[in-house]
Amino acid sequence: MAELSTIARPYAQGLWKALADRGDTAQAAEIEQSLFALSSAVSEPQVAELVSDPKVTDDQMYDLLAGSIGEEAPSQLKGLLRTVIENGRLCALPEIAAQFRALKNESEGVADAYIESAYALTKKDVDQLVKALSQKFPGVTLRPEVSINKDLIGGVSIRVGDQVLDGSVRARLAQMKAALTA
Repeated sequence: MAELSTIARPYAQGLWKALADRGDTAQAAEIEQSLFALSSAVSEPQVAELVSDPKVTDDQMYDLLAGSIGEEAPSQLKGLLRTVIENGRLCALPEIAAQFRALKNESEGVADAYIESAYALTKKDVDQLVKALSQKFPGVTLRPEVSINKDLIGGVSIRVGDQVLDGSVRARLAQMKAALTA
C-alpha cells in the first residue's frame, strides 16, 4: 500500500485549491478544526470497526461522520468526506488533516513549532524560545505547541516542519554513547 502521505496529498491539495478558487480561505480554520475532529472520530475503535464492516454502506458511513461535523459544515468539507469514503481512504483522514494544516500555515506564513520539554515551561520560557527560534526561521510566524516528555531527562526538543533541533539530555547522551562505541 502506498504511504499515507502520498495518498493524502491530493485530497488536501484539492480541498485547499477548492477553497482558494472560491476565495473562501477564511473558512480554512473551521475546516481544519473539522478535519481534525473527523480524524479523531475515525480513530475511535467503534468507528474503526464500522469502517471495516462490509454491511455498512458508504451513505451510512457518510451520515455517521457528517453528523459529527454538523449540518452547517462547508460544502467543500462534505464533498471531501464523501470522496474519501467512496474511495475507501478514511484511514488517511489524519494525514489529510495534517497536510491541509501545512498548506494553510504556508499560505498564512505560519509554522507550528512542536516543543517537547522534560519539565513544564512557563509562558515566559515559551516566549523566549519562540523569539530565539524566529531568528532561525525568519519570515515565519511560529505557533508553539508545548508538550512534556520526561524521557528527554532535561532540555528541549523542537520540531518546525521537517527540521528538528534537539537540545535534550537524552540526545546528548546518545551522542556520547555513539562517540564512545565508535
